[in-house]
Amino acid sequence: LCDTQLNRQICPVKMAFYLGAAPSRCVKSGHSAKPATQLLFPSLTSGAGLRYEINMEIFMLMAVGITVSAALTINKKREPLHLSFAALCLAITFHKGGVFFNQFFQQSAWLFIERLGLLTIPPLAIKFSLDLFREQTLLIQRDIRTTVLFSTGLAALLFTPLGRWEYMGTLLDLYAAAVLLLCYLSLIVHAKRKAAGVEKKRLVYFIMVCTAAIATYSLPPLFNLIIAGMLYFILIMITHPHLTELHDLMTRALVILIVTLFTTVIFYLVVGFFGKGPAPPFTLVFMVSFLIIIAVGPFQVTLKRLLTRIYPEIKDVFTSPFDIDEKLEREKALLLEKMAPVLAHEIRNPLGSIKGAAQILRSEAESEEQRNLLDVITQEANRLNRVVSQFLDYARPYAPNLKPQPINAVIEKALAVIETDSLSSRIDIQWELHPHLPPVPVDQEQLHQVILNIAINAIEAMPEGGTLTIRTSRIVSDTGDAVGISIRDTGPGIRREELKQIFTPFFTTKERGVGLGLAVCQRIIRNHGGRIRVKSIPGQGTIFFIRLETVR
Repeated sequence: LCDTQLNRQICPVKMAFYLGAAPSRCVKSGHSAKPATQLLFPSLTSGAGLRYEINMEIFMLMAVGITVSAALTINKKREPLHLSFAALCLAITFHKGGVFFNQFFQQSAWLFIERLGLLTIPPLAIKFSLDLFREQTLLIQRDIRTTVLFSTGLAALLFTPLGRWEYMGTLLDLYAAAVLLLCYLSLIVHAKRKAAGVEKKRLVYFIMVCTAAIATYSLPPLFNLIIAGMLYFILIMITHPHLTELHDLMTRALVILIVTLFTTVIFYLVVGFFGKGPAPPFTLVFMVSFLIIIAVGPFQVTLKRLLTRIYPEIKDVFTSPFDIDEKLEREKALLLEKMAPVLAHEIRNPLGSIKGAAQILRSEAESEEQRNLLDVITQEANRLNRVVSQFLDYARPYAPNLKPQPINAVIEKALAVIETDSLSSRIDIQWELHPHLPPVPVDQEQLHQVILNIAINAIEAMPEGGTLTIRTSRIVSDTGDAVGISIRDTGPGIRREELKQIFTPFFTTKERGVGLGLAVCQRIIRNHGGRIRVKSIPGQGTIFFIRLETVR
């Protein structure tokens, strides 16, 4: 659309931009049309501007490549897939580094580095593809050796007079493009052969980013940016296999984008208040902010390892205040674990003596009043002993003996105990057990304790009677199958402010409660790799949900 001062009208020459027409002038408005690349990148109107844009994007790609390679190399969990992708990113950085410095210095050494880097890409691309597929499709292991030999032969030619052949660069480009195209086709074929599921979905995401890179090949600045984004996207995919949905991956990328924008805004605020002269271009500041953000992690890990070797006593230099708080909590838990048995022993010994003496005195008591008072002593001693037992249960470390178990059998065993409780006589106990549940790796005794604790709490919340419903279900999702257990009562419910502290140790709404039962339940479920949550509506009841992962 052409916007003139006198009127607004459609300019046919401006519209020619969409059709790729050559620059020309509109008879009515006098405006000139520009090619698409000039409208997208205004600085490309001159050769110097074009070189500036391309150099900046090449530098961006180099920095992302070396950062991704470093992040994967220093990672403790270095899998073959991670290492092959790190090597591929390093080769791309090597190649683009030659391109970048050759434009500045125009020396044959940089041209040689550029071409040598290009020759290392084909065998590494095949190696990464095979590690990604974990099986042979259009590509086989022998292709790695073939491309290594071919690349080595072409590299040797660079030292001969043929290395100065005017079409040598074109030959190397065609060779690399052919191998990369073969990897792309192999990716498509492998994805088609895969059955519908998580793995196929992730392969489709790979195809999408590769297609975007191919589509922008004719726009050098945009192409380099897309390649940089593709490398970082693949890094997220291979290091976070639990992210199976596109929106999960995009959310993680969005977090990086928001932090980058925030950093850029902070920079401009500081420059605006304290700087002198014009601020740098937004694109440049944005790219620098992005590079700093993605490079901080690998750089910090590397520096920490280096300084730890030199000064072993400064291990906490890079620890954030939040991590320090978590460390203090772990130390407190360890201290509690050591102190609990000692305290229990010191309390139970005199407690046993008090209880024994009260029982002896009761047998010799002459009046009913004396016997009642001695009964109170015995009951309180028993209650205090239960408190000590719960304290020990909470403080001792949990090392579950996980074995594949049928969950329904554990539930039925707990129900048999619940039904013998005198409090359950006024309760209508219902159960709905899914008949086809997969086995779940659990510690049978600990899970039995969790079911009993929650069910007894529910029964105690319904002193006038009510309904207790225990249900099991099978959960099927892209992240893996799981088994769900729900325990529901029709009691008075829990208030919202109390619900937030329901799993907090020593928090209780009972007059004679300790507040450790649900805290113990939460710890047991977490040690099983599961989750427990609660919902409650005052006046309608409370329901506990437990999720346990199945055997994989």
